[in-house]
Amino acid sequence: MSITLIRVPVDALENFTLHAFMAMGVSEEEARYCTRGLMHSEMRCLPGQGQGVRRLPVYNERISKGYIQPGAQFEIVKESPALALIDGHNGLGSVVAQKSMEIAVQKAKVCGVGTVVVRGSTHFGSSAVPALRAVEQDCIGVAMTNAGPEMAPWGAASGVVGTNPWGLAAPTGGSFPVVLDIALTTAGKGMMQWYQREGRKMPLDWALTPDGEETDDPAAAMTGALLGIGQYKGYGLAMLTDVMTGVLAGGGFGLVPYSNPAKQDVSHLMIALDIAWFMPLEEFKSRMNSFINDIKSAKLRPGFEEILVPGEIDYRREIDYRQNGARLDSVIFDQLKELADKLQIDFPFEREVVS
Repeated sequence: MSITLIRVPVDALENFTLHAFMAMGVSEEEARYCTRGLMHSEMRCLPGQGQGVRRLPVYNERISKGYIQPGAQFEIVKESPALALIDGHNGLGSVVAQKSMEIAVQKAKVCGVGTVVVRGSTHFGSSAVPALRAVEQDCIGVAMTNAGPEMAPWGAASGVVGTNPWGLAAPTGGSFPVVLDIALTTAGKGMMQWYQREGRKMPLDWALTPDGEETDDPAAAMTGALLGIGQYKGYGLAMLTDVMTGVLAGGGFGLVPYSNPAKQDVSHLMIALDIAWFMPLEEFKSRMNSFINDIKSAKLRPGFEEILVPGEIDYRREIDYRQNGARLDSVIFDQLKELADKLQIDFPFEREVVS
């Protein structure tokens, strides 16, 4: 069965998100960081990816139960001109991640590269969000995080490493930056739930049953482990991401992140490369444009109409949403209305079904 989508104005949705966070007891400064993160995901991610404003009720639950600490100390444990180790003290992950990238950028402007390793954080949303903070300052941004043990190591039947997303972003001379925003699993539980609701079978390389069998039935896989991109390659990348985040930071890794709801123990890695250290910014952008033109000029495979670069389809989705309204899953729309009632804030949306 098809899933009903509701059209909502982007500006109103952003304003609602900001006021929802503030009604949860989050300061305006932190609420703006979190709103930036959720709105980016809502505008650019597929609805089934489980990001965006649908996470507002989750934030409310975790904050109300004390699992996440708004206003938590953002501690610089140790630093050098090019490096920093941060403890987020169970604060809002989106805030911790973006502030950590800001520090990485500051260090890159001095040393050419800035690297920040983070422990004691929480779920930070789309990895592209902190990566793009670097692009705003004419840097290349790299953001990585570990996550709960949903991915099965190659050959295993149970999850030991996380989806461990990567965000890599670089400016171009065009209208949008190149942005790679990926988890290291072929798909996540959110997409499986989407397929389940639509009554569709899923590809066999997405997940396993609890017994370790490949399956195309999303219902059978919901309690099983996810599979890595490129089979053993995705597992290897996920494991090394855990090394560069949780193991190196002195934080949780492997089975630990999210195992205790009151201490998510998530770790991140932020890297910023100052383009001007290597060459003039305009020269870099010109070289990027030449590279993109080479890619787009390649001979097309049968069945393809054009070649896209990373982030291009997401950019087009954002342009469409800004012009014509964002599309919310009707279930999420109802959950947000319920949340607005709980928080006693205005819910300024009509139930306009997308045709």
